[in-house]
Amino acid sequence: MIALVDDAEIAFDDIGSGLPVVFLHAFPLNRTMWDPQVSALVTECRCIPIDFRGLGDSKACPPYSMDRYADDVAGVLDTLQIERAVVVGLSLGGYVAFALWRRHRDRIRALVLADTRATSDSPEQLERRRALIEMAESQGPTAVANAQIAGLVGKTTREKKPDTYDAVHRMIAQAPVDGVIGATRAMMERPDSTSTLATIDVPTLLVVGGEDAITQAKDMRALESAIRGSRLEVLAHAGHLSSLERPAAFNTVLSEFLASLLYN
Repeated sequence: MIALVDDAEIAFDDIGSGLPVVFLHAFPLNRTMWDPQVSALVTECRCIPIDFRGLGDSKACPPYSMDRYADDVAGVLDTLQIERAVVVGLSLGGYVAFALWRRHRDRIRALVLADTRATSDSPEQLERRRALIEMAESQGPTAVANAQIAGLVGKTTREKKPDTYDAVHRMIAQAPVDGVIGATRAMMERPDSTSTLATIDVPTLLVVGGEDAITQAKDMRALESAIRGSRLEVLAHAGHLSSLERPAAFNTVLSEFLASLLYN
């Protein structure tokens, strides 16, 4: 499905019925990374995975920023006439969730933040992103996939789950170059969200892969300390893409969290 948000065509799925759950994907993937969660929850929840502008099936349409992505999510909710939803964001999706909270907090019923951080990029991270932009411009998305894949999936997945590894590589290799560059610049320019954490007053679940080399467990523990009432789950044998690498474990903690919302 397509929502027209300020002249941008934003692609999304709307599957199932019940508690609305919005899924925000990692960089540089797309909404299909959430297929294992949608399949598990579709009989109980209204699942709404969204492609950020320029990625997946959403059209490239500058400007790219966390605020713009967040407004696009709110626009999809407007299209579907959904007042409030649970927002699940992994990595880049978590950055967008922070922006959504700042700009549209009345639309958020609860938060699930996976493998993400509140801090902005360090000088070293900024330099790596500049190099990634140059690579995308000169060599295309397959080169980006080759460069990114080892950091995105954990050691166990690389060694024991070749199908998952290959699926992630294909997803990145199919990413539109303009969207990859736009998202990279948006991440480089994103604000530090540390001060946002203390303002979050909705139920919040935190999830991180035990083998995540990009967002380590200590980064997520900092979120747990700062977000009142939040709870952290560490999934062993999963890397940065914990929802894809350990889908059954991720689905279990997510389902339990969603069920708890129905009784509060």
